[in-house]
Amino acid sequence: MSSVDPSPQAEPPNGQTVRVVVEKHGQAAVLAVSGDIDMVTAPEFEKHLLTALRERPGILVVDLGGVDFLGSAGLTALVAAHQEAGTHTKLRVVAESSATARPLQLTGLDQEIPVFATRDEALSAD
Repeated sequence: MSSVDPSPQAEPPNGQTVRVVVEKHGQAAVLAVSGDIDMVTAPEFEKHLLTALRERPGILVVDLGGVDFLGSAGLTALVAAHQEAGTHTKLRVVAESSATARPLQLTGLDQEIPVFATRDEALSAD
């Protein structure tokens, strides 16, 4: 790991936050996400996703290990990131808990975006 960017988080009026820490791993970037991703916090989550993709990493791993709730707005943000990634970035998601893995499975998004149980698996996959 070469650098960590603890991005400051704005506190929405209702007190809900989503935290995103960006880590560089060679040609890959990891977004370590924590909190709830819902209607209120999804725009901030999507902003971090798209900002990371603008740097065109070879791989972008979205680690949802610290996420307790992944709502439809969060899934929509992942779809937008998948479309933005195109062919220049391999987008991968780490979803180990039922709170994050289940929504991805129920919507079929796990068929479009590779989902892994651990960050190491996501970083080392071909």
